[in-house]
Amino acid sequence: MILAADINLFCRDPVALMGFYRDLLGLPERNEARSPIYRALRLGDAKLGFNRTDAYALLGLSDRMPTDTGIRAYATFAIAEEGEVNALAARVPLLGGRVIKGPYRTYYNAWQVVAEDPEGNVFRLNHRG
Repeated sequence: MILAADINLFCRDPVALMGFYRDLLGLPERNEARSPIYRALRLGDAKLGFNRTDAYALLGLSDRMPTDTGIRAYATFAIAEEGEVNALAARVPLLGGRVIKGPYRTYYNAWQVVAEDPEGNVFRLNHRG
């Protein structure tokens, strides 16, 4: 039985990237999780973590550090209201990110934005009415 799941991003600057998501989504920091190479935000019962690239070696993944900028995964944040998706999309570039697509209606009737954070990680802001 799975009790919880966490999302962790490798990044150059965990403090700055955590700040982007904290300021965009209004998530509180998990101060107890702080380390010299890691920061995290509370995401309900889960956490959104930010690992400096030193973590590749700690996890035995040094030989798998990406050498390109291809997208391998993305996070989706469920947003309570359509209007809030629009407001968050407007904040993305103000915080150093970029809106890639949207806001738009998906084929499954969600109101969605596809964006990237300041380090190029892709995420979605999604309201399913």
